[in-house]
Amino acid sequence: MRILPSITTAIASLIIGISATSPAPALACNPDDCRGLSAKDLARDRAETRRLNREQKRYVDRRDGEYARGWDAQRRHKDEIAAYHAEREAYERRMAQWREAIRRCEAGDWRYCRG
Repeated sequence: MRILPSITTAIASLIIGISATSPAPALACNPDDCRGLSAKDLARDRAETRRLNREQKRYVDRRDGEYARGWDAQRRHKDEIAAYHAEREAYERRMAQWREAIRRCEAGDWRYCRG
């Protein structure tokens, strides 16, 4: 069948794409497994651990910064919506007062008529 080779090619390219984008495994050793290492290897391992920790901290700081920007935007949006509703309620109250004044003017209460 012609479909099978194209499917296997697609699966293989997907696997290669995933492996190319996935992070490389860390080379720092487990402290329990570091007993047989030389001082030079231990120093290299500590340096790799520090590098990985700094890299992870940069990632977390960047991620948390994005979260904070999203939260700020969400708060601002809620505040804007609340302000809109407050302004709309004030407008509706003024319009109700105006309509009442028009109704009274047309009913003959000249205090509510202008002009």
